[in-house]
Amino acid sequence: MADAGAFLTDNNRSRQRKDRFARYGVIAGGISVLLTLVLIFFYLLYVIVPVFAPARITPVQSFSVPLTQTAAVRFNEQNTHAFHFSADGQISLVALGRREGQAVAQQVVMANPTSFDAALPNEHVFAYGDHTGGVTVVKPLIRQDNLVLSDPLDAPYIQLDSQGMPLVQLAVSVRRQVAVLVGVTQDQRLVARVFHRGSGLDTGEQTWQASQLAMPAIGQPVTDMVVTPDGRTLYVLNGRQVTVIDLNQSEGRIRQQTDVSQGAGDPVAMTALSGANSLLITGADGKVTQWFEVASAGQRQLTAARTFSGGQGALNLVVPEYYRKGFFAVQDGGLLAGYYMADSAAPVLESRLFSRTPELMTVSPRADRLLAISGEQWQLFKVTNPYPEVSFSSLWQKVWYEGYPEPDYVWQSTSGTDESEPKLSLVPVVFGTLKAAFYALCFAIPLALAGAIYTAYFMSSSMRKVVKPTIEIMEALPTVILGFLAGIWLAPIVENHLIGMALSLLVLPLVMVAVGLGWAMLPGGWQRRMPTGLHILLLMPTLVLAGYLCFTLSPVIEQAYFGGDIRSYLTNHWGIGYDQRNALVVGIAMGFAVIPTIFTIAEDAIYSVPAHLSSGSLALGATPWQTLTRVVLLTASPGIFSAVMMGLGRAVGETMIVLMATGNTPIMDWNILEGLRTLSATIAIEMPESEVGSAHYRVLFLAAFVLFVFTFFFNTLAEIVRQRLREKYKSL
Repeated sequence: MADAGAFLTDNNRSRQRKDRFARYGVIAGGISVLLTLVLIFFYLLYVIVPVFAPARITPVQSFSVPLTQTAAVRFNEQNTHAFHFSADGQISLVALGRREGQAVAQQVVMANPTSFDAALPNEHVFAYGDHTGGVTVVKPLIRQDNLVLSDPLDAPYIQLDSQGMPLVQLAVSVRRQVAVLVGVTQDQRLVARVFHRGSGLDTGEQTWQASQLAMPAIGQPVTDMVVTPDGRTLYVLNGRQVTVIDLNQSEGRIRQQTDVSQGAGDPVAMTALSGANSLLITGADGKVTQWFEVASAGQRQLTAARTFSGGQGALNLVVPEYYRKGFFAVQDGGLLAGYYMADSAAPVLESRLFSRTPELMTVSPRADRLLAISGEQWQLFKVTNPYPEVSFSSLWQKVWYEGYPEPDYVWQSTSGTDESEPKLSLVPVVFGTLKAAFYALCFAIPLALAGAIYTAYFMSSSMRKVVKPTIEIMEALPTVILGFLAGIWLAPIVENHLIGMALSLLVLPLVMVAVGLGWAMLPGGWQRRMPTGLHILLLMPTLVLAGYLCFTLSPVIEQAYFGGDIRSYLTNHWGIGYDQRNALVVGIAMGFAVIPTIFTIAEDAIYSVPAHLSSGSLALGATPWQTLTRVVLLTASPGIFSAVMMGLGRAVGETMIVLMATGNTPIMDWNILEGLRTLSATIAIEMPESEVGSAHYRVLFLAAFVLFVFTFFFNTLAEIVRQRLREKYKSL
């Protein structure tokens, strides 16, 4: 007996040790999961927070340079030197940093020039005009700390005006394949020459071919000119209007003339943002207005998009950045302000740096340095503003982008040129995520819940043992396979049998009801011959036959009533667009992926309802249907709601199906026949191509954070509602 007692004691101790080990293991696992979620949360914040850091500007150095008559100043790419262009035709190379203010080299381009122009900052091309109508175009370079002037047009001197009149205004643009040179003569005539680079017939070398354009008379004195980099358009500010001249013909033609004064008198200056798609026009009232061309009624019209005004006086000395859609300006009193187009009209940077407005300012190529010049005094500042394109308004509000007819939500993170502004609105991809989840759940919830109810409540146990594992094993099917089948196999079927799909949505439920009514009308003897729970074996062939008939009749109906092309009919008569990979395809494919999740949880919840509840209801005279709707489903409602919310979370986070079957078009349209783009698909597509640390990279992490918050919110809501439903119906 003593041995038996000792054995039981040892056995109890062993069991206790195992229980304690299991308990600690479960606790450790739970804590690890929570810790992992917290670490993910804070890492996302660590990557995201820098994009919302405020812009800063700090002084670097101040020095004196004995150079006067400044016409323009430009940084080199490394910010080690500055090129100084004087109004008397001399270019000087000024070393910054270690050798403060030292002009290390100088060259004379033209003696006593009558005009000067600097091309867009990223072109780094400059032109001087003389009193005989000639122009010299140069591009300064640094080689071994020496100043070298290259000839971008392979011509040291270009006779722009054939009449030999002095040039009082110039506009120049030189790109790889096209260049434009425009001048205004002393008698206010426009003269222009366009250059195209082509291969010679003999040598095959790339050479410039020039053509003179006949320019129209514009009537009023010219204040400023801007030529676009593609060589097709010239903007002329004359009086209160901007004259837009087409240069892509054998002669310049006036396309439009737009009053840009806005009732404030004659504008005083005009400059172009990067790419010259937008004009910044400074009015007589000191406000700066952004103008760009917008397509309207088949024509392009200059439109005022936004106006920037200084809170402490007029904006002076507007200086655009090289590549980004931003500019700096100095208000009366010396307050420096920085603006960015994708943000609101409020400044992203303000700092009182000057006692008075400098004579000239310039920004470095990377927008990380600012140089201000007043006479011989030079001031260099460091600018910290790496992510001006990201703000609350650019992420969540409508923004009026260049060329768009109106403000809109747009996601277009990359483009063909560096001069295109990034469009990083998260609204279209959040909308696409919700749209995909909505249509997937519209497909999945009825099938999954109906299947769960039938399997748990009506189906025979022998058949349930086969059906339930079969549906559950569907969850193990890789979603990349479902996405591949949806994009390659299902999308063409939907496209070719669109009417058949619509008929199926109407006919199949009616067939199910008809089969049920027909079964109920059969004599009792016939009904008893079918084993309980196997009625679905009669329904399935009927549904297959009905679906087959719908698809068979689809081309007949399409030919008879829709001219043989339902897609064109929808577009031309109802204005409904159609994409082959659309929300309907996604709803079907992702619905199949979500069905096992909803079915499994809901079926377990319904099957777990105590048998005495349904037996008692039936014993009191309730029908099986009344027992199901008023007892079983109410008792199982916490589990059913959890199943639906888990399915929603699965649909929101799905990646491969929406990546392969949606077309990935970030548009905001509830049309089920249009495509969409989701948060998860955007991250999967663009994260490998994004530059680490860039605004695009961090916004993708912000998208991941939003997705994380979505799933956390849905799961939390599901748990709260589940607990309340459990408390409400626990007395049943």
